[in-house]
Amino acid sequence: MVAFNMQGYGRSLWLMQGMFRANGGCGYIKKPDFLLKPGSDNEIFDPDTSLPVKTTLKVTVYMGEGWYYDFKHTHFDLYSPPDFYARIGIAGVPADTIMKKTKTLEDDWTPTWNEVFEFPLTVPELALLRVEVHEYDMSEKDDFGGQTCLPVWELRKGIRAVPLHSRKGEKYQSVKLLMRFDFV
Repeated sequence: MVAFNMQGYGRSLWLMQGMFRANGGCGYIKKPDFLLKPGSDNEIFDPDTSLPVKTTLKVTVYMGEGWYYDFKHTHFDLYSPPDFYARIGIAGVPADTIMKKTKTLEDDWTPTWNEVFEFPLTVPELALLRVEVHEYDMSEKDDFGGQTCLPVWELRKGIRAVPLHSRKGEKYQSVKLLMRFDFV
């Protein structure tokens, strides 16, 4: 049994919530067999070793919507609609960990990115897909627009409406991204 003592909000909490979204969100996740049993030569799993790519996750970020309904219209910018961009990446073993970014779309409450990202994965059993949306701010720190973490091993192929969550991990009522997942 494991107990988590989270002292605040941020990426660590998001990753933990994403990991435990697996298995229907019941809170129990079985470790992959390679973590439970030694290998053929009695070696144990080392995440820093160089491993071959098992699969490639192809993620298409089509569009986002819902900020207009869940946020005040002056939340992001006082005088104009928001300038959203998305950050998409993988959290996992060091060889798989990476973050990529869409282009920033100016003055649009429903941004349409239509961008494709590919992530070669050496250990997909331990990988989490990280999604963050921010609003570009020229003069200050970029504003937070939502996030989610999804276990890669539970992603299904096809087009999905992916709900986003607040910094605290609370699901927004309307904010979603339209995404496509493929394994190649």
